[in-house]
Amino acid sequence: MTEQPSTLYAKLLGETAPITWQELQPFFARGALLWVQGEQDLVAVAQAVAENDQGKVATWLQAEVLSKVDEVCAQDLLARDPKLWAVVVAPWVLVQERAGETRPI
Repeated sequence: MTEQPSTLYAKLLGETAPITWQELQPFFARGALLWVQGEQDLVAVAQAVAENDQGKVATWLQAEVLSKVDEVCAQDLLARDPKLWAVVVAPWVLVQERAGETRPI
């Protein structure tokens, strides 16, 4: 049996786009930028945040699969300028490096 993607998942998928670190810097400055580890489904994580799924979000935060972008990470992103993907789940912007790499140092 195949599962149809939820309407919210499809909406978030349609709103996910490539973005540069330069464009994300204002969100970082406001503390509204969340990093999603590369092996995770960015849209599925965004959906859990949007649905306020506290169980999943808490588990991801504890495992550091989802985290606020800190200064060290921001400096690394500035220096490397990698390819990033992002989706907005107000008040957050979830971002992920799409090269299959892990969180920057």
